Amino acid sequence: MSPTDQGLMLGSLLLVSLCVGASAMFESQLDGHWELWKKTHEKQYRNEVEDMHRRELWEENLKLISMHNLETSMGLHTYDLSMNHMGDLTAEEILQSFATLTPPTDIQRAPSALRGASGATLPDTMDWRDKGCVTNVKMQGSCGSCWAFSAAGAMEGQLAKTTGKLLDLSPQNLVDCSSKYGNHGCKGGFMSQAFQYIIDNQGIDSEASYPYKGQDQQCHYNPLYRAANCSSYNFLPEGDEGSLKEALATIGPISVAIDATRPTFAFYRSGVYDDSGCSQKVNHGVLAVGYGTLNGHDYWLVKNSWGKSFGDQGYVRMARNKQNQCGIALYCCYPIM
Repeated sequence: MSPTDQGLMLGSLLLVSLCVGASAMFESQLDGHWELWKKTHEKQYRNEVEDMHRRELWEENLKLISMHNLETSMGLHTYDLSMNHMGDLTAEEILQSFATLTPPTDIQRAPSALRGASGATLPDTMDWRDKGCVTNVKMQGSCGSCWAFSAAGAMEGQLAKTTGKLLDLSPQNLVDCSSKYGNHGCKGGFMSQAFQYIIDNQGIDSEASYPYKGQDQQCHYNPLYRAANCSSYNFLPEGDEGSLKEALATIGPISVAIDATRPTFAFYRSGVYDDSGCSQKVNHGVLAVGYGTLNGHDYWLVKNSWGKSFGDQGYVRMARNKQNQCGIALYCCYPIM
């Protein structure tokens, strides 16, 4: 046998022994659950080594979820977690794929026309889904386009409120066409920069005419399929949860930015997400569509773009009146049609 063949054989034996050693570390009673989870979420890996690496991450995440839910059952948390399609990812991978928001540094905040200007008493709860102003939950995939989904969602809300017509608008249009406004397609962007593109472009196409692909493409906006337009946009006062409540009560769904880096956020299932470790460093664009109180805990109702297997059918209730937790009131903005 040649030295090369010997080396290959030793390499193969080492690989096999590593696989056997790693598999011995796994919880054997979870074998069936692992296979079922892969089937449920259509997971396919290149080889056995990758399968085992993902299995190891999945078991770690499963342990995190189980321990948290045990603590919830003992009254230590106001929310519980569940395994979802992100169970085989590291925290870094989740952020690279799903949370790539980059807030601009030159934000112009006009004096707010809110803060009691209407003179009306604000309702205790608001849910724009009940008023036909929120489209179905979407899945951004491994493209960092959260900002585009948030912006499109805010536009959809204003379109429905103004015309009575609920229509899916095209995040892909924003991903492909707004780079000169400071957006970077699948590598991040910001909602106000998307609104400025729509203003200057004099429109955004519908989702049906410009479908989402989850990757950067050449811009092919077509004014023939323009579904909505925008005349201007406003930012709410920085960090002011009172202004956010008033805007949600009177204007419609509002684009917001949050810190989505906590491992508990990715696996949120139900309840009010209250994590004191959440920072004010925002990195994910989402859509606030309402607010309320659950079991004595105030919350913001937030639509995410991580598919319906995330959270409560794609939504998360985030702690409200908790010192602007996760930075949710730092960069609130909305379009004006």
